Parts: sequence; structure tokens; C-alpha cells
Amino acid sequence: MPDWTNSSSDNIAKDRIIPVLAALIFNHDNSVLLAQRKPGKTNALKWEFPGGKLLSGETPESCLAREIEEELGLKISVGQLFSAVNYSYTHANILLLAYFAELVEGRIVLTDHINVRWVSIEKLLTFDLSPADIPIVEKLMENFRGTIP
Repeated sequence: MPDWTNSSSDNIAKDRIIPVLAALIFNHDNSVLLAQRKPGKTNALKWEFPGGKLLSGETPESCLAREIEEELGLKISVGQLFSAVNYSYTHANILLLAYFAELVEGRIVLTDHINVRWVSIEKLLTFDLSPADIPIVEKLMENFRGTIP
């Protein structure tokens, strides 16, 4: 089995597949949480489903829970895998794994993003999304328009 983990964000090689996790966190209004990346980062100012890179020795679920707590100050319960997207950026090849997640507790504190929005599935494509997130949005629109997954 290939080693997809990456223990250092400075050590991203174009010839490796980097596993990245994303949380699909819905609220009571059938809206999903999007976060806007900071300037100066890869995909600066793009909107994305929050998450991050899988570290060596982590499970996808523990990675996602850690990343959401670090980046947004939220505790989540990670559910089932919804979508897997293999995407090649100019700087890296990623495997983006999007999991459903339930908000357990916390108030949003921005540490790695400049903004967040709760967005209905129908309006997700009106945001300037990170390219790897677009196929996830399209699948959400196809499967869950107007309902909570």
C-alpha cells in the first residue's frame, strides 16, 4: 500500500498523492459550512470545506476532528465518507476525502481562514471554490438539493 501521508506541509512533492480531509458540516437550515482561505496561502481567498492534511499515523477521522478543532475551534463527530476526489494542482496531487460531520460543540474561532459562511447546497457554486472542492459540491447538488444528507 502506498504511503500517502505527509508529516510536513513543507515537504509536498508533485509526484506523491497527498491525502487531504474535508468536513461537510450541516446546520439546522440545511446549510453547509464553507471557509475562506487566507491570503498568501495556496488557493488564497478561495472557499473550501474546512479540513486539512493527513499526518503519518492518523486515521482520516482523527485527522479531520483535529484539523477542525485547530482551524475553527469546533468539536465534531466524523461520520461516513461522502466523496473522494483526486485532483492535480500545479504544486501537488491530492486525494480529497470529504466526510459528513456533526457539530458537537464550540464557537467558530478563525485561525487558518479569514471568513466562514453557512451556505445552502443550491448556492455553493456561487462561491469562488478551491477547484478540488467543486466535484464534491456537484455531487451534493445531485444527491441532496434541499435536504440534509
